[in-house]
Amino acid sequence: MRVALVGLGKMNRILAQLAVERGHAVATVIEAEENRRGEALTPERLSGVDLVFEFTRPDAAAGNLLRLARLGQRVVTGTTGWLDRLPEVRGMVMEHGGALLFSPNFSPGVQLFLRAARDLAGRFEGRAGFDGFVVESHHAAKRDAPSGTAVSLRAALRSGDPGREFPVTSIRGGHIPGTHTVVYDAPFETIRLEHEARSRQVFAAGALLAGEWLQGRTGVFTFEQMLFGEEP
Repeated sequence: MRVALVGLGKMNRILAQLAVERGHAVATVIEAEENRRGEALTPERLSGVDLVFEFTRPDAAAGNLLRLARLGQRVVTGTTGWLDRLPEVRGMVMEHGGALLFSPNFSPGVQLFLRAARDLAGRFEGRAGFDGFVVESHHAAKRDAPSGTAVSLRAALRSGDPGREFPVTSIRGGHIPGTHTVVYDAPFETIRLEHEARSRQVFAAGALLAGEWLQGRTGVFTFEQMLFGEEP
């Protein structure tokens, strides 16, 4: 594949290296300074590109995705904070015959963790002696809180146990790639279910796998659909 990178943050730097190691070519890198309001996302700049990775900022993502959809591009994005505009983006992708795969987290382990959390929540439904909550920790530079993964985790827990709110505590500090912990606490015992990412490499590898899977497809997909065939 010939890939384009929109944004040159830590994730896209790892993606560029991994893509080359997997035999792909980085055709172009579009940095934030030249892409205000999506101005650098042009047919000329993306000529011959098979896949675009969009890892930017919440305030830029929807505009980038709409421009890429108008060009009929295949796109993988891990940017969070734009899903309120998903119907608009989906409509543009379908109108122009492109493809989009989005996820707040491209770790296969996280997707299994979300399913395990939902199943665990079902076991605790109606057991009033336990309080349920979520703690998530990320590096100091992460902009959104709670994280997109924490939002998905809370939704998974609530689907298994609708009677609890599952409040989320967000910690931002240091260089933590990402840790998410489900806690059930009672007066004399505590149960924890936790996923800890040790390196951003896991997210880059998952995003690249998603991009390879997206080739030849049109439409809008989630990483969960790619891994499991259909949404739960």
